[in-house]
Amino acid sequence: MPAPGAGAGVHWPDDFGTRFTIFVDTEEEFDWGAPLSADADGTRHMAALPPVHARFAAAGAALTYLADYPIATSPLAVEVLREVVKDGRSAIGTQLHPWVNPPHEEEVNGFNSFTGNLPLALQRAKLAALTDAVTRIAGRRPLVYRAGRYGIGPDTAALLAELGYRIDSSMRSAYDYSDEGGPDFSAVPNHAFHLGELVELPFTTVFTGRLRRGGARLHRNLAHLPRGIGIASRLGLLSRVALTPEDMPLDEAREAVRVAVGEGLRLLNFAFHSPSVEPGHTPYVRNEADLAAFLRWWEEVLALLDKLGVRSASVDEIIAAACRPA
Repeated sequence: MPAPGAGAGVHWPDDFGTRFTIFVDTEEEFDWGAPLSADADGTRHMAALPPVHARFAAAGAALTYLADYPIATSPLAVEVLREVVKDGRSAIGTQLHPWVNPPHEEEVNGFNSFTGNLPLALQRAKLAALTDAVTRIAGRRPLVYRAGRYGIGPDTAALLAELGYRIDSSMRSAYDYSDEGGPDFSAVPNHAFHLGELVELPFTTVFTGRLRRGGARLHRNLAHLPRGIGIASRLGLLSRVALTPEDMPLDEAREAVRVAVGEGLRLLNFAFHSPSVEPGHTPYVRNEADLAAFLRWWEEVLALLDKLGVRSASVDEIIAAACRPA
């Protein structure tokens, strides 16, 4: 993915301030260490979501649930989502996992798990099926989308615009999935920018440490050295920190938030996977101790954001601010 062109950046109005958003990859349960399967469609973890959502609501944080097809067609998940968005600020968007999203015409494999690699007609059909399913449960057409596995392609923006989307969040700043057949986001910045008719909100990645100005290029070079990335991180030279509790230590996340705010990032984009709200479904939350650490991570990070004056932004607030003159 190329860097956005000159003038593509979103010019946030002054009264928008510095804000944060939390997108939840709301998806089926599957074995992260096994090959992908079209039969993996469990959604029982959604029963554990309401008390977790209540913690965010109490802190004034809006959540955007990016529902994929198994979620959008699960009676349990639908009931839970309809209930939690009654807080008045949270919303339901879409996330496309092509291997569990009809029509099923492609071979299920790693390359085809990146939606942007599929034939255009099949991409359109899968996205339309997902959009219709989420429209039925949300009572309105979804406005925000994320490609599963960040599998955006050259046709994604135009397809989303056709279906009335306003926001895409399929890019993960400073990450490279090209070895797996996916996109390379090494040149993608953290700041929001216009992508055709859409606003692109990359999943925020912050480099911390004394060599953080080296960014993605230095991090990639360190990967070619034995234990280079780990040594650089332990020495406080360079760490790549995504804004998620999943595999990102609390102290590093807090420092990343401070760096992002200090460097003037106007919208910090956080994320997590919905199955992490119940132990046993993701590598990040295997037991009750992991869940307690997951919840504490959010408690501490939300407290820091509040201390720094960084407020939550809902999808509607982002669209209103990004689409009006600065």
